[in-house]
Amino acid sequence: MSPERFARISQLLDQRQPDLTLCLESVHKNHNLAALVRTADAVGVHEVHAIWYERHFRMTRGAAVGSEKWVKVNHHDGLQPAIDQLRDEGKQILVTNLSDQAVDFRTIDYTKPTAIILGQERRGVTSEAIAAADHQIIIPMVGMAESLNVSVAAAVIMYEAQRQREAAGCYQQPTLAKTERQRVLFEGGHPIFARLCRLNDIPYPALDEQGQIAADETWWQQIRSAKR
Repeated sequence: MSPERFARISQLLDQRQPDLTLCLESVHKNHNLAALVRTADAVGVHEVHAIWYERHFRMTRGAAVGSEKWVKVNHHDGLQPAIDQLRDEGKQILVTNLSDQAVDFRTIDYTKPTAIILGQERRGVTSEAIAAADHQIIIPMVGMAESLNVSVAAAVIMYEAQRQREAAGCYQQPTLAKTERQRVLFEGGHPIFARLCRLNDIPYPALDEQGQIAADETWWQQIRSAKR
C-alpha cells in the first residue's frame, strides 16, 4: 500500500461514525440501494442494515446494497433480529413515516447513537417497524408531492445528522474499533491478499503503523500455496 493510499484510508476511518446507521426495510430497487449506500459512505456511516422478507430479493438485490466496499452491510431475514442488534448497540431507533405522531426530522438529536429505518419504495415501513421505533420522523413538504424518493429522503436526513455531528466535534474523535479499522485497511490497501485470504480461509495478518503487512513466515507460506 502506498503512503498516499494509507493516508487517504486512514483519514476516512478517522471520521467514521459507527454509532450512526441506516436500516433498509425491504428496499429492493437497485438504483435506490446503490444510492443509499453511497450516501451512507459520504457522511461517514460505517455500516448499514438490510432487512429482507423475501429470499428472492435477498439473492437478487443483496449484491447491490453491498456494492460499496467501504460500507459494511448486515443482512437480516426479518425485522426483529435487526431491532435486537440495534437495541443491543444502544441506538435510538427512528422510522420515516407520514403520520400525526411524526415529528420534523430536524428536531431529533442525531449526536446520540442512532438508527434510521427507511421503508420499501411503494408500501413504506411496516407497522412492526413503527411500533419498534422511539420516534417517527417526517421531512416537511409544501408541494403537491407527499413524499420523496427513499434514497433522496435518506440523503436529506443523513446530512442533517452530519451537520449536527460536525458541530459537536464527532468527526474529530476517531471511534472505530481497532480490529475493524485493521480489517478495512487490509482490504482497501491490500485487495489481492485480502481476496486470497477469503478464498482460502486464511486469517488477515496484522498491519504496522504504515499499513504494511506485518506477518510471520507461516502466513506468507500459506499465501504462496493458496489457491488462486
